[in-house]
Amino acid sequence: MSSINILGLRIFIFSLFLSGLAACSNSQQSEESAATAHKLPETETQAAPDTSKPSESLPVPSADAINPSEAPIAPGKGLAKSETPTAKKQAPSTPEKGEVAPLEATKAQVAPLHHTWDQLLQRYVSANGKVNYKGFKTEGAGELEAYLKVLAAQTPQSNWSKAEKMAYWINAYNAFTIQLILEHYPIKSIMDIHKGKPWDVSWIKLGEKNYSLNQIENDILRPQYQDARIHFALNCAARSCPPLLNRAWTAANLERNLELRSRLFINDSSFNRIEANSVKLSKIFDWYSADFGELKAFINRYADTPASATAKIDYFEYDWSLNE
Repeated sequence: MSSINILGLRIFIFSLFLSGLAACSNSQQSEESAATAHKLPETETQAAPDTSKPSESLPVPSADAINPSEAPIAPGKGLAKSETPTAKKQAPSTPEKGEVAPLEATKAQVAPLHHTWDQLLQRYVSANGKVNYKGFKTEGAGELEAYLKVLAAQTPQSNWSKAEKMAYWINAYNAFTIQLILEHYPIKSIMDIHKGKPWDVSWIKLGEKNYSLNQIENDILRPQYQDARIHFALNCAARSCPPLLNRAWTAANLERNLELRSRLFINDSSFNRIEANSVKLSKIFDWYSADFGELKAFINRYADTPASATAKIDYFEYDWSLNE
């Protein structure tokens, strides 16, 4: 065979070898690309959230849309897809002796009837029951008058619950007492009004009837509901009176707040001093003794230090100066 043919054969064989190498390389690259494409959903990570933007706030439900014991939950936030956002209802518990429970009077609990009153109380009454009568008169008088008109137009109906009726009359007594003070302010004492008998004048029009403060307390609240704790809910605008709650009373917060206000008042040394062998109480317990039954038993129900059976009971003089 000539040298030229041998050289051509070698060139031909070498070309086949190079073609084979190229084919293998392309096949390997195709397999790697396919494998990469198959694994991508498993290794792909979600982009980190943009923390430079404020987080989306939860929608605020209306007062009538939620139960006060339930917290609003936005679907999908902080929950697995299989979970359903729920909120468990818990019955309010009675605070132990000496415990100050959180005030149960959230916005969600305030019925539309008492919403304006609730706002006024938060604005012009301190946590310890001191009233800013000057601010009430100069800035809140119009809102108070509007609330009193609402009370006059929406009196308790037969289909109202007992708690709704009690809350209505407690709010009415306290709101009209504030109104009475504002009409004569500035004064030093509620006793400066109507010759020392401000509770006997029938000036409160609710529905088709006129009432005095005494009629609301002594003809409605005391005889109809027979609950001595009412005395710690009513406020007569005097320093010795149980402090005015700075939230509206409602059917939802009534029971818990009656217990709380009773415990706070009885254990407040500004009004009562109770020791095992020495008891000195507010005159309220003397004036309305029939409502409390066996007095020491009632006191010991709430007192941090129970009075002994032999402890003598005395009473403080009542301070009628204005609770401002």
